[in-house]
Amino acid sequence: MAKVLLISMPFGALEWPALGIGLLQAGLAERGVPCDGRYLTFDFADFIGVDEYQWVCHEAAYAAFAGDWVFAAALHGPDPEQDNRYVEEVLGLRWSMSKTEIGRILRARAYSEHFMDHCLRSIPWDDYDIVGFTSTFQQNIASLALARRLKERYPDVSVVFGGANWDGTMGLAQHKRFPFVDYACSGEADRSFPLLVEAIRNPARPVASVPGIVYRRDDGTSACTPPAPPIRDLDALPVPDFFPYFEDLARSPSGTDLTPVMLLETARGCWWGAKHHCTFCGLNGSSMAFRSKTADRVMDEIHELYSRHGIGTYSVVDNILDMRFFSELLPRLANDPAPMRFSWEIKANLTREQVRQLAAAHIDTVQPGIESLSSPVLDLMDKGTTMLRNVQLLKWCKQYGVTPAWNLLFGFPGERPEHYRKQLDVIERVRFLDPPSGWGPVRLDRFSPYFDNPEAYGITGIRPMAPYRFLYRLPDEDLMQIASYFDFDYADGRDPWAYAGPVVDAVLQWMRSERRGGIWLIRGPSGEVTIVDDRPGSPRRRAILHDWKASAYLGCDAARKPAALLRQDALRGTSLEELVGFLDRCVSAGLMISDDGAYLSLAVEVDPPGDPHDAVSRAGEASPDSRHTAGVAC
Repeated sequence: MAKVLLISMPFGALEWPALGIGLLQAGLAERGVPCDGRYLTFDFADFIGVDEYQWVCHEAAYAAFAGDWVFAAALHGPDPEQDNRYVEEVLGLRWSMSKTEIGRILRARAYSEHFMDHCLRSIPWDDYDIVGFTSTFQQNIASLALARRLKERYPDVSVVFGGANWDGTMGLAQHKRFPFVDYACSGEADRSFPLLVEAIRNPARPVASVPGIVYRRDDGTSACTPPAPPIRDLDALPVPDFFPYFEDLARSPSGTDLTPVMLLETARGCWWGAKHHCTFCGLNGSSMAFRSKTADRVMDEIHELYSRHGIGTYSVVDNILDMRFFSELLPRLANDPAPMRFSWEIKANLTREQVRQLAAAHIDTVQPGIESLSSPVLDLMDKGTTMLRNVQLLKWCKQYGVTPAWNLLFGFPGERPEHYRKQLDVIERVRFLDPPSGWGPVRLDRFSPYFDNPEAYGITGIRPMAPYRFLYRLPDEDLMQIASYFDFDYADGRDPWAYAGPVVDAVLQWMRSERRGGIWLIRGPSGEVTIVDDRPGSPRRRAILHDWKASAYLGCDAARKPAALLRQDALRGTSLEELVGFLDRCVSAGLMISDDGAYLSLAVEVDPPGDPHDAVSRAGEASPDSRHTAGVAC
């Protein structure tokens, strides 16, 4: 029997395997269908150099789609006028790339035709009757370019595409425009792709009976079958087969200095989005319903992957952490003897104890949906969090050694300039915490509420992002069906840069700062609380709080309103006026922040307690020096 071949093309990441390929290959194996996988990503990295590959893949401005454009001529043929316009209008004007950066992209592009020839020569295509391409992020143009050549040379091979770039209307539109693609899988393909393989090989089974497929009728027109139902029982999925990735990694000179990361899927969909779809979020496409694996299955999969490959670093691909895992999974990860570490996407409004559990479970990097340090702007997003909750998460992450990778976005319809003036003050106070890892204007994504109902949000003039016309060379009406990301105008004509610019400047300074110091809290043996403010730019300051003031400050470790604080036994007999005066003085001293009548202490608790200077030294960045230590009156 001829085999199936699944391919990952540039610019797929080199550090980890493709989860879709791993799942489909394992699923076919369970059905007795022979299947190979190839990571031609490594071949192209060998052509252009691993440093150049990694720069295009991870560092060049993502929305410039430089990784796709590298292969545009290989797909369509040369067009010097279009190429020059892309360089000038997209790389130069829109993304302000330097001549050096543009040169790096052009050099990578010079290898695209040679790379295509290499792909055709290096794979025994006669061994395969079905070839599938996974297409996410900046893989689509390279995949199409190879698929066109493959179909021209081997017309009897069935070419299948799948992945996020082919979901929904995007798959149908591309199928119409690229006749060398025989089939596309839309949505979750765990069941539909094996059924499609069976139908292709068995003329008695019509392809039109397979759900979630784009195919060609006898007259050559494109058609869709009804969507494939989402997988409900994720425990029934196989453990992904990542062996082809590690085989190609081992063969490639580019893999010599790479540290591979395992991909782990424990859930699909988003439990928050199923109730409150964040207005700008285009993730999940047509499969928002949240489903997760059991803790037993997750542990079995982790151990199986570790036994196969010996890799203990896992990047969890879920859109959001299942809250049940705090009681069912994380304690087991914390007690597992294997040397493991994880990154996970979380919701920002976790408790302190939950952040401590993350750290104990070796989840050392999280991606919280922070997005803004303004409560009104967060309300506009329907994020279900507040500025104070976002800051307290950053504080607890610093305390427990968890790195938060987060973005600060702007340009949300309905926001006001004063929202950004207030963010400047917040940023100034919390610059000792982890800064954003990225920033930028909000992007309009397909499948987001902004895209589906633009009039409700004051969005007009929706059009495909400028790079798409250079990638596909198609009319705008076709690009509207193919594009994932869009440019747009505001109905009120606003320019977000006019009021968000100072916040962007502050964020850039925050990201560039080499020493951030901190505000540290040390509990004393007699119930007193010592706070050491070691932020750069002023003398080290120290405040010692006793009795009810210590209790009030500790009570604001999570954002609290004064009325709630007064219900603590330690504050009985303290008047509301006296308490609010103390809290406001802490805000004035930079030891707290407040919003909407609630207060949040900023000091990061140091454990174990002891001498304040020694404790601060143990906290990390800050260490005692010869600077004057001044008192803070609260």
